[in-house]
Amino acid sequence: MTSFKFYNKIFFLLTFFIGLSHYYSQKKFTVVLDAGHGGSDIGANRNYPDIGSVQEKNVTLGIVLKLGRMLEKNKDYKIIYTRKIDEYPSLTSRTTLANRSKADLFISVHVNSSPSRSATAQGTETFVQGPNQNKANLDVAKAENDVIFLDEKDKENFASYNPNSPESLIALKIQQSKYLEASLIIGGLVEENFVKKDKRMSRGVKQENLHVLRMNAMPSILIETGFVNNYDDAHYISTEEGQQAIAESIYNAIVSYKKLVDRNVKEPEPEKPVEQPLKNDFRILLMSTPNKYTSEDPALKGLKYILPIKENGFYKYYYGTTNYASVRDINLKTAKDAGFRNSMAISFVPNQALGMGYYTLEVYAGKDKLDSRSTIMKTLPDMVRNKENGIFYYTSGKYRTLEEAVNAQKELESKGITNTVIEKKLK
Repeated sequence: MTSFKFYNKIFFLLTFFIGLSHYYSQKKFTVVLDAGHGGSDIGANRNYPDIGSVQEKNVTLGIVLKLGRMLEKNKDYKIIYTRKIDEYPSLTSRTTLANRSKADLFISVHVNSSPSRSATAQGTETFVQGPNQNKANLDVAKAENDVIFLDEKDKENFASYNPNSPESLIALKIQQSKYLEASLIIGGLVEENFVKKDKRMSRGVKQENLHVLRMNAMPSILIETGFVNNYDDAHYISTEEGQQAIAESIYNAIVSYKKLVDRNVKEPEPEKPVEQPLKNDFRILLMSTPNKYTSEDPALKGLKYILPIKENGFYKYYYGTTNYASVRDINLKTAKDAGFRNSMAISFVPNQALGMGYYTLEVYAGKDKLDSRSTIMKTLPDMVRNKENGIFYYTSGKYRTLEEAVNAQKELESKGITNTVIEKKLK
């Protein structure tokens, strides 16, 4: 986790991004508290024999109300709630409320969930709206973004948004760049408190394009307080004691964050330019191995967004893609923290055609031939089949650029053909 000393260092960068005149005024420090989901949208939920029904909308409201009561006791704060009862405010109304209030901080509280009925995944994580360049959706982003279809106003505003479209996320990547540093700081403080005060397991601070954050003109974070399908987490977040502890950790983070703001705006720094994109894309090379892994294999240590590329009989596993130096460095740190100590950033020239050779898709590799009645054979009857060292390899297509191969891979995924690998053929 980012150290407190690091927060102090980078906070001097904030004077341009968060607008000093906003803080020089004597108005109260305005915090918008957003209890995720609500009303007909219950969010993540599970039923347990001894706990009962644990619903995200109830947990988030309980935490937010406790947090709000603590902040309201301090005359320096003005607290605005997106909801204080069991109702569903649209994502549009939540962000509009925050922006019209000229809020200094937006805190959205949520409950996590993984696809399985019971989760080994456990702990907290905080998301900030950063310039994320990845080409696929993280599961948590899809879960939160899908909510936009619940409200008529959101349908109107986000009519063209497709939560499964990589282009939709790429289009959002720079909307909140000027508040990234401040969001990272408050997110880091929250996670640090969860670990040091509450003894919780932290999954860290991450960047992702979430609609509940992307329209906010202020530092904003979304806090996942635990996994509803993990029994220990569910028990913790559903109790009054657990919710109070979570609220206190967030409260302490807000107080610490405000102190940093008050201290650092006294002597303005020269304006800093907004980060400019790099010429090339960068992916993080995790490892090169003769072994082929599926996206859920433990060897990938839980990292999502993995792009395997086969070359000369070896599978190279790349994590993330970005043309921003700050995101590249964060992705590299994430990879090393996950256990890939020898990982490195590799530069890719966008849409570069191979000088010789081509890209193809390895659709299947196994000891047995594919059955002619299989879905793969029916979908791709013109595949090339080779046998090496007792293993049958089936490949399909020839593509000049990596981007063309990635698009073809996504098209196959839409047809139900998954775990394909892009192979680089040099002859």
